[in-house]
Amino acid sequence: MPPAIRNIEQFVDEGGEITIGRIGPVECGAAAADHHNAVAMLARRPDETLTMLLKRLDKAIGRFYKDGKTTDEINGCAE
Repeated sequence: MPPAIRNIEQFVDEGGEITIGRIGPVECGAAAADHHNAVAMLARRPDETLTMLLKRLDKAIGRFYKDGKTTDEINGCAE
């Protein structure tokens, strides 16, 4: 598996769910959630490719695995 998405792969293998597309008021974003937490909610940046967005999502999931901190760019909050 390419290193850019290892955390995403592990997250999904453990029962997590990934969503890409419209998320609330955000026209395009990426979210990762499991049955306990919304781990990451990212808004796609201007001129950001989907590949770039997925790499950022993978990093956000990795941060959650490392220190338990969530990322939320959609609702404007983070742990």
